[in-house]
Amino acid sequence: MSRRTFVVAGGAAVAAVGVGSGVAATAFADDRAAGTPSSASGAETCYRLTSETTEGPYYIDADKIRQDITEDEEGIPLTLALTVIDAETCRPVRNAAVDIWHCSALGVYSGYESMSNGGGGTPPTGEPPTGTPTGEPPTGGPGGPGGGGGGHAEPTDDERYLRGTWRTDRHGRVTFRTVFPGWYQGRCVHIHVKVHVDGTWTDAGYEGGHTCHTGQLFFAEKAVLASAEVAPYSTNTTTRTTLDEDGIYPDNGHEGGLLYLAYDRKRIARGVHARLTMGVTPAETHETTDSPPPAQPSVSPSEA
Repeated sequence: MSRRTFVVAGGAAVAAVGVGSGVAATAFADDRAAGTPSSASGAETCYRLTSETTEGPYYIDADKIRQDITEDEEGIPLTLALTVIDAETCRPVRNAAVDIWHCSALGVYSGYESMSNGGGGTPPTGEPPTGTPTGEPPTGGPGGPGGGGGGHAEPTDDERYLRGTWRTDRHGRVTFRTVFPGWYQGRCVHIHVKVHVDGTWTDAGYEGGHTCHTGQLFFAEKAVLASAEVAPYSTNTTTRTTLDEDGIYPDNGHEGGLLYLAYDRKRIARGVHARLTMGVTPAETHETTDSPPPAQPSVSPSEA
């Protein structure tokens, strides 16, 4: 596998955040290995690149410069700490604009409320989901709202909760306050992320530059099952897709965007801390992994 074959380094560049004496720290024991630069020759990379994934249909260009993106949405408090590192030099990427966006606890995206929840519109209510999903795993590549791909949809409303952009500091770090995402038809629990570089910060926000990374961040199944016991997640009866069943998660652990999580096993409702270090190549452009639609063959009048 080449350097560009999806790796995330996590740990050393971001300090572990405690959440009390009952903390459950998933993969914290991997910090030393994940956060240590490669001992290979200078021709090799310090940090391999973070997985590029689909942008999905619900992206709205950075128009909310803020760290707290909650906007009174109900859900388990989530603190998300990301560090952006140049994969070739191991140096922090300063002054980058990091976008994140994700669905609500009930699977709805702001700006697309009538289209969200896998195209199902109003989020369902009723009995909580069981620990084992009953639906078939998604097949093929992402497509349409349920799959998270298939092009960029125009917003259908003016809501912008659970979306925001913030600037990396001199250590390449950025922190957001939000809520633990829910789930919707055809996708596991995830957060979308973009990293923009070479632009200009102005009073109006961030302008110009290019997108050097488009990806998604994922949650361990134990944490998702714990969240499903807490309202309002417990009222979502949409068939849940697990991490292993998801058609977009690259199935390579932290290398593919799986977050390091810390939370109280018995009291997850108090909050979750999530973190990851992302290796990017600032000189490159990665808007999305969606492939353009195939060109239609031309038909001559004689063939029509």
